[in-house]
Amino acid sequence: MDAPDSPDPHDSPESHDSPAMTLLRLLAGGAPASELGAVPDPGGEARELALRVRAAFDSRRRREAELTALVETARDLAALRDPSGILEAIVRRARTLLGTDVSYLTLYDPAAGDTFMRATDGSVSVEFQTVRLSLGDGLGGLVASTHKPYWSADYLHDQRFQHTGTIDSAVGDEGLVSICGTPLVVEDEFVGVLFAANRSPRPFSPDQVALLGSLAALAAVSIVQTRTAEEVRRHTAGVERAAAAHDRFAELVLAGGGVDDITKALGDLLGGWVVLLGSEGECLSTHGDAPVDDPRTGGVATSPAVSMTLSSGRLAHDPRGDQWAIGVKAPQTPLGALVLGGVCVLDDADRRTVERAAVVTALVLLFERTAAEAEQRVRTDLVADLVSGRGDPQSLAARARTEGVDPAARHAVLVADADADVPRRTLLLAAHAAAGPGSVVGEHDGRVVALVPSLDVQQAAVELARRLTRLGRVSVGAAGPVALTGDVPPVWAEAVRTVQAMGSLGLAGQGASAAHLGFAGLVVGSAPDVDGYVHAHLGPLLDYDARRGSELVKTLQAYFDAGGSPRHAATELHVHVNTVSQRLERISALLGPRWQHPDTALELQLALRLRRLSAGASPATSRPRPQ
Repeated sequence: MDAPDSPDPHDSPESHDSPAMTLLRLLAGGAPASELGAVPDPGGEARELALRVRAAFDSRRRREAELTALVETARDLAALRDPSGILEAIVRRARTLLGTDVSYLTLYDPAAGDTFMRATDGSVSVEFQTVRLSLGDGLGGLVASTHKPYWSADYLHDQRFQHTGTIDSAVGDEGLVSICGTPLVVEDEFVGVLFAANRSPRPFSPDQVALLGSLAALAAVSIVQTRTAEEVRRHTAGVERAAAAHDRFAELVLAGGGVDDITKALGDLLGGWVVLLGSEGECLSTHGDAPVDDPRTGGVATSPAVSMTLSSGRLAHDPRGDQWAIGVKAPQTPLGALVLGGVCVLDDADRRTVERAAVVTALVLLFERTAAEAEQRVRTDLVADLVSGRGDPQSLAARARTEGVDPAARHAVLVADADADVPRRTLLLAAHAAAGPGSVVGEHDGRVVALVPSLDVQQAAVELARRLTRLGRVSVGAAGPVALTGDVPPVWAEAVRTVQAMGSLGLAGQGASAAHLGFAGLVVGSAPDVDGYVHAHLGPLLDYDARRGSELVKTLQAYFDAGGSPRHAATELHVHVNTVSQRLERISALLGPRWQHPDTALELQLALRLRRLSAGASPATSRPRPQ
């Protein structure tokens, strides 16, 4: 019996379908376009329609895949918090979605007015990874200036773009041929440019450009949101820092801290070094390695930041360096400036911290000034009572000891006189700071007086004048020394006459004692002390004559009248020449061996003449010098 025939595949129902049915079945089965194109179709219309449907399906599927990828990208970007991580994720996803060799992203720099390379994926060139693009230059610069996408299948030969040596060199070093760039824009805010590029001449389709644009939109939003979140975080952290700084400054003030504590706290909070300058540019406090006395710069006081803040009244920055300065002042009263160095950038919170430090410093300086003025009033009252002779001696001695002054010690009485443009209060405080330990400084009769423990009154005057030179020309007249328990008023009067004489003699800005000025001080003083001058030079002889009944003063007068001749002086005195010689030896023992030196001899002759005049004798009664 014959076996049944095998079924013929050409006898299946599908083999008898029309080309249209065959194409429909293939479409339903998801056949690719190549299989659809192989179906015989005499007219070609059914096959063409099937290919179009297949293309639509493929486009939709591709679009769905792209949308899914964009959603995943958005979700991934939303999960990231690190700005650099977000940028790297963007370029990595762009390269994956478009299937390009390289992707990269440039960000806009408002300060420089250009864009700079910020993130790359697939790049191998260091030159390319550090390139900057000016607005309008190259494909990226054109995208940045127009905020529109541009692409090219062969960039280096595409004349639509403004080529530069720097950009073309970087592109050539990376080996890029085709480039597509699209702007990152959020509500008219330009953020940067996102690129996709290949190392072969592969043109970009409109779908690829649109996909890159969608990814750029997501990227721009993510970047702006991340920036905003970062700014909020920085602002919050800054507010917390500023509040902590305020609390710290307040604690310092409440605990009785001084300016040294404030400068240290400011330096600890912001880093760098801190200097507090006084109203005269002097250094009141430092913290850190501050160039206060740097001879190359003239010190912190000459910083441009200091001059700028003193003129503007606001926090100022030296554009040439890393110094900031802000004025320290009370209402209508400049107290100085606070200088911060070693810090190039200060954010808003840091600026507020510096401003708070300046306010707190002003408060502390005002407290210190008030306390200093109260202490100075006590010292001034003591000095005024001492030099005027008012008050009980025991009470004055006790008050002096309270101020750290030994009333039994011999003191130089110094009177300081400055140029008219130096405020007396400034001179008073400066003299107090310069006088040294064991001294007391105050005011009396409109003059600044310093009682300084010293036996060398001339040296004391010179030293005080030297220490006050920063104020300008300061003259210091000296007298004494005298114990504060002794007779101070006449010594004070002599010091006043001395400083007056210095002005008349053109010695302003120096220090001198009455003895140093000699007869010149006597001549030009407003109230010459003749008796004091005579006793200062002839006192040892007068005292000796009074005790012994001798005639040393008369012998000295005769000696000078005789032109320095002992023989003629003996004739005038009606004594033997040996007697005159013995008397001259006694004079040398009492006045010192230099009494015949021309300068000293002149002072002695003037003292003799003044003594005769004050006794009522006429200058003409002196006998003529023997010939």
